[in-house]
Amino acid sequence: MPLEFELCPGRMIGGNHPCFIIAEIGQNHQGDIEIAKKMIKMAKDCGSDCAKFQKSELDHKFNKKALERPYNSVHSWGKTYGDHKRHLEFSHEQYKELQKYADEVDIFFTASGMDEMAVEFLHELNVPFFKVASADNSNFPYLKKTAKKGRPMVVSSGMQNMETMRQVYKTVKEHNPNFTILQCTSAYPLEAEDVNLRVLTEYQKEFPDIPIGYSGHESGIVISVAAVAMGAKVVERHVTLDKTWKGNDHEASVVPSELAELVRSIRLVERALGNGVKQMLPCEKPCHDKLGKSLVAKVKIPKGTVLTQDMLAVKLAELVRSIRLVERALGNGVKQMLPCEKPCHDKLGKSLVAKVKIPKGTVLTQDMLAVKVAEPMGIDAEDIFKMVGKKVKKDVEEDESILPEVVEGYCKKRKC
Repeated sequence: MPLEFELCPGRMIGGNHPCFIIAEIGQNHQGDIEIAKKMIKMAKDCGSDCAKFQKSELDHKFNKKALERPYNSVHSWGKTYGDHKRHLEFSHEQYKELQKYADEVDIFFTASGMDEMAVEFLHELNVPFFKVASADNSNFPYLKKTAKKGRPMVVSSGMQNMETMRQVYKTVKEHNPNFTILQCTSAYPLEAEDVNLRVLTEYQKEFPDIPIGYSGHESGIVISVAAVAMGAKVVERHVTLDKTWKGNDHEASVVPSELAELVRSIRLVERALGNGVKQMLPCEKPCHDKLGKSLVAKVKIPKGTVLTQDMLAVKLAELVRSIRLVERALGNGVKQMLPCEKPCHDKLGKSLVAKVKIPKGTVLTQDMLAVKVAEPMGIDAEDIFKMVGKKVKKDVEEDESILPEVVEGYCKKRKC
């Protein structure tokens, strides 16, 4: 049986405990704290276990060029990406206000810490668990620091392959036994063919001592319910009050009626899963007594006759159902970054930047490097440890991206 642990005070996950349902409000609140409160109340009324937001300390998540780049999208709240993000970012005091409100309506409250300083603030806020977004699942210094704080962790796995997820598991497990990994594909909205629910089964094989869950960005609720049938112990879905609102996530979110139906369907599936022991149940007896098949004589059989099969008759029945959507969503079980995730990776994928000015010829150490969303995108965050001991071939300014051509002997491919 998978590991069980207390994700929130008094709320266990894993084993035979109910699936933990996270309503991901994220930044779908439009930067309005009153809308955020309405969404918290909606999440509670629909039966969710937790209302979750996304917290960033923008100067630590992005480098200057990333914040200064023009942002002309129809979803933009400002002329630059920094202006856009600042509009959507709640202050520390506002987070305390939201946490207090969530406590009043009796729903767990947390947020994804989108950078190390955001994690520090959430730790001070005393959230029940840390959520690690897909953008940081290969940010190993971040994972290590977050795990060391001792709070339970929920780790999404979008934009990664199984090799990296093994390293994620190892990094977190070394410092914190209480965590779960969620199968996730980072595309908004997500097509059924790219969901790859069979990765849930592969994760259960690879990581048998932790609960496995699912974070979905697809339209509708059917696939998320199927994930629970396949053993997901945590389900996270983006939520919105209006899918037509400004913002990239709304189209991939569920509205209140869908969220309520998702919760009802998950609880129904949990009841239906049973204990795995096949036997005739008491509820079947009336049907068995009325319709249960038995042997009859096909011909007259005199007393003392030795029976043969051609003297006996019996009838058989068969019921076959086909759920095409679930078949499409099952995928091939291979965990890897998919083509549909590339736009998200190119926009929000984190890479290495210089924490300090690094003169030409310097031998790199880890404390010279930081992980941020950067323009231009530099060396992948997951390669931070490979940089230690390598020389830079030219001066790198503070907060500047570390590009592959700058590092002596660096090979971008996995096999060189």
